[in-house]
Amino acid sequence: MSETRGDAIVGINWGSSNFRAYLIERDGTVRDGLEAAAGVASLQREGMIEMAARVRARWPHATRVYAAGMIGSNVGWTDAGYVDCPAGIERLCAGLVATRIGELPLHIVPGLACVRTSDVAPDIMRGEETELFGLHAGGRLDDAPVVALPGTHTKWVRMHDGRVSEFMTTMSGEIYDRLTGAGLLASIIDGPSTDGPAFREGVRTGATRALGLGALLFGARARVIRGVLERADASSYLRGLLIGAEIADALNLYPDARVAPVPLVGSAAVCALYQAALHEMGVVSRVVASSDAIARGFVEIDRRIEASR
Repeated sequence: MSETRGDAIVGINWGSSNFRAYLIERDGTVRDGLEAAAGVASLQREGMIEMAARVRARWPHATRVYAAGMIGSNVGWTDAGYVDCPAGIERLCAGLVATRIGELPLHIVPGLACVRTSDVAPDIMRGEETELFGLHAGGRLDDAPVVALPGTHTKWVRMHDGRVSEFMTTMSGEIYDRLTGAGLLASIIDGPSTDGPAFREGVRTGATRALGLGALLFGARARVIRGVLERADASSYLRGLLIGAEIADALNLYPDARVAPVPLVGSAAVCALYQAALHEMGVVSRVVASSDAIARGFVEIDRRIEASR
């Protein structure tokens, strides 16, 4: 059990695969944490109650608890809905959903939804909004018009005056994981994806979009079989194809990404690949440490809620 001061809050980032809870001071400092491979996709309601009980037992004196992520989806504890973009943190706070998981009272943060201007297509995010507003509150985004959050489902986000205007989600990370984990392309994989000539060739090939990804991806196998591509480079080439095609889509939607360095928020290793790919395509970017972004987001939500009372 961790001693809890009255001004500390608890913020929970509860996604599909993982559960992460933090005891956070008002200045954004994380004093204690609790992590488990207990995402909502693997839990029934009884399991969610058990995780909430662990939070309450660890920090029994914390009275203000917030949760973001898939816990607020239609497969989570309760559907917290979506706030329509353009949206700032004030609209996010207005959409908080008060609930109780077992004996733990908390507020669930809603997601964001948009309809993109250029292609009139809908998109959604859940969890990243708290991170984005935390980064903005901490002055980490430098008013860049476009922010990228590389990962399994990468987000390309257009922001203006601290508000999320719209965004695009791509599944290139999940596609890569599935293609290299099983199936025909898995047979040519030998080693991790790294920056280098094969990766950058893949980026250029994917970005030109002379053929669709279906043909380009099978072409990677043909390259290995015919000795054009080393098996050790196949993973890098595949990842390059997917990231190159993704960035081409993002630049098509958001050409102003070239105006200022694009902040890349996420895993250092994945962000390094995106930075290399963007450089190959003539776009400047910078990696932003995201370790405290979600905590600062929860603090900013709490500050605004407390000020409104």
